[in-house]
Amino acid sequence: MNLQTTFDGITLKNPLMPASGPLVGDAKKLEFMIHQDCGAVVTKTISTKEPHIPKPCIYGDKEFVMNSELWSEYSYLTWVNEFLPSFQKIKDRPLIISVGYSKEDMEVLIPLLEPFADMFEVSTHYVGKDLNVIKDTVLTIKKYTKKPLYMKISPHIPNPEEFARVIYDAGASGIVAINSLGPSLKIDIASRKIVYGSDSGFVWTSGPSIKPIALATIYKIKSAVPELTIIGVGGIKSADDVIEFMLAGASAVQMLSGALLKGKDLYSKIILDLPATLEKYGFSSIEEVKKTKLNKDVEYVGNVPTLNEDKCIKCMLCMNICPYFAIDFTDKITFNKDMCFRCGLCISKCPVKAINSK
Repeated sequence: MNLQTTFDGITLKNPLMPASGPLVGDAKKLEFMIHQDCGAVVTKTISTKEPHIPKPCIYGDKEFVMNSELWSEYSYLTWVNEFLPSFQKIKDRPLIISVGYSKEDMEVLIPLLEPFADMFEVSTHYVGKDLNVIKDTVLTIKKYTKKPLYMKISPHIPNPEEFARVIYDAGASGIVAINSLGPSLKIDIASRKIVYGSDSGFVWTSGPSIKPIALATIYKIKSAVPELTIIGVGGIKSADDVIEFMLAGASAVQMLSGALLKGKDLYSKIILDLPATLEKYGFSSIEEVKKTKLNKDVEYVGNVPTLNEDKCIKCMLCMNICPYFAIDFTDKITFNKDMCFRCGLCISKCPVKAINSK
């Protein structure tokens, strides 16, 4: 099975790479991503100032991570003089260097980091919503490098399509979509305290729970500016997720929170799972997934659900959650066709897939 993906003149052996964050914060961690067989490696975001990070700073739940980390805790000089030269000796795949945040930062960072980078990723998390500022940032970077440049979009940007048009016109190669969601808040009831936050008390949320937002943003951007390359991020934890992101319009994907929740070896597990998962859905390669157009047909009538009695475990979940009170149980689950709204909730929530729409 061919897992290669090619974009902007660069070929990756597979589409999965780490996202910028704590798992790629020094040379040894970058080396770890090589051992996980990631298609490319990404650095933690490098800036001109060292951050002041509250402790504790990372909270993990079942489906999301809350993080009050900022950018790299190491100075840009440590990266330039130590981490990147060390990694350069063993580097055997593309390296994306993540940088932030202002135009003034770029004037310092890009010339120093350019010899080590195959691509640049620019975080716009703390830049604000002014697209003129983001445009100026792209134009500044392009003065110092001809390498592919990807702007990382934050969910607080109100118009992703316009963001995409602005950076494309300014010369960016593509977008990394999406950054973590926020601001968000974590409260400890017993101590009556806000925890995991900075001085403001706010943190950023990532992981599987933000996946629907990420997919929608990618799809909107690709539909509006198909010429842009998109690297998808925000909620990946399985090979199925990789394929979903690529069907939405991504050419490659990044993951961080999934590994924080399920273990750092999740990268290699997903890569090993990809061939069988592609085959299961009838794909012969990653490039075929990228070329597949999504079906947007919408039905407004719908069907009353049907039950596969052999699969049903009589857990009663469908009856308890039905918002239209259309499901009953006597000897088996039954659906009242007059009360059923055909909403589909019971189908999506059945733990054994015993309910179907036809």
